[in-house]
Amino acid sequence: MAKKNQEDRVIASNRKARHDFEILDTFEAGMVLTGTEVKSLREGKASLVDGFCQFYRDELYIENVYIPEYLNGSWTNHAARRRRKLLLHRQELIKIERKISEAGLTVVPLSLYFKSGRAKVEIGVARGKREFDKRQTLREKQDNREALRAMRERNRGNA
Repeated sequence: MAKKNQEDRVIASNRKARHDFEILDTFEAGMVLTGTEVKSLREGKASLVDGFCQFYRDELYIENVYIPEYLNGSWTNHAARRRRKLLLHRQELIKIERKISEAGLTVVPLSLYFKSGRAKVEIGVARGKREFDKRQTLREKQDNREALRAMRERNRGNA
């Protein structure tokens, strides 16, 4: 049972994407990987920071995601930033393609994880935030934290 918990774990998350973009919709996609890529991911090494998704010939690919070379790999090792195909149902692909045809929308990777032993990536259809929107979001989070802190202090005083 402990092995299953180890299998279902997040490898990398893209916190910068959640800060820079307003996420409108999310999807879970499988990835076409080579053996050395899977071994490198199992070591917990990956970065989604510069990653993005693009359509090529009606298929969605994730690009610029950094999965380092496997140290014990031989000549069969992979390129660290190669284009990787995403596995989605046709209806999901059509839905994503329709959404990003609107101006200002893009597809960004949000997190990379193992689910039942398979590497999955959570992608999101997103709209870029302006600097004002980012500041407003940070201000709202800070206000919520202060309100929770004040309520916690008040409840401690009553007890």
